[in-house]
Amino acid sequence: MKIDEKCKICRRQGVKLFLKGERCFSSKCPMIRKPYPPGQKGKKRRKPPSEYGKELTEKQKLKYWYNLKDRQFQNYVREILTKRGRVEDAASQLIQKLERRLDNTVFRLGFASSRAQARQLVSHRHFLVNNIVVNISSFLVKKGDKIKIRPSSTKKAMFQHLPMTLKKYTPPSWLSVNIEKLEGEVKDLPKAEEVLPPVEISAIFELYSR
Repeated sequence: MKIDEKCKICRRQGVKLFLKGERCFSSKCPMIRKPYPPGQKGKKRRKPPSEYGKELTEKQKLKYWYNLKDRQFQNYVREILTKRGRVEDAASQLIQKLERRLDNTVFRLGFASSRAQARQLVSHRHFLVNNIVVNISSFLVKKGDKIKIRPSSTKKAMFQHLPMTLKKYTPPSWLSVNIEKLEGEVKDLPKAEEVLPPVEISAIFELYSR
C-alpha cells in the first residue's frame, strides 16, 4: 500500500493510526495538514454516523491499527466472543492477543518503524524466536520468549542504524530489549491499559454480535 493510501485511511477514520512510522510524528503527516476526510467534499460537514456506521468505523480503526485483513480480524473477535465473558474482560483479551502477534511484538520492540514493516521483515525470515526462525506474523509470543534478529540479517542496511535508534526508544513494560545483542524478551503478558488504541472496543463486539 502506498504512503498516500495509508494516510488517507487515517484521514477517513478521523484519527492517527500511525501506519507510516516516523512520518506520522513529523510535520509532513497529512492528518496535521488536512485533518478532514479525503476527497473534494472532505471539508464539508457530514451527517452523524448511524449506530452501525459507528461500530463499523471502530472496527476499521482497530483493524488498520494492527495491520490486519478483515478475515483475520474477524477470527480474533469471534474467538473472544465465544468465551462470552464481560465486555471489559473481552476487550482486554482481544488487545492482549493482538499485541502478542509476532509482527506487533517486533514493532513494539523497536525493531521496525511500523507494523507493516514488521510483518514484511518477519515474512522474510529475519527473526528468531527462541533461536528458531519464525516467518508467521500471527505467531503468538508468550512470557519468556526471546526474539532476536537473525545473525545473518544484522549486516543488512535496514538494521545498520538500529542500535542507535533503540537507544532513544523505550519499549512497553511487558518487553525488554538488549541493544548489544539486538534481542528482545517477553517479560510478561501485554497490559490492555498500557496499549490504549484510539478505539471503542465495545462497539466492535456489538458489531459482531448482530
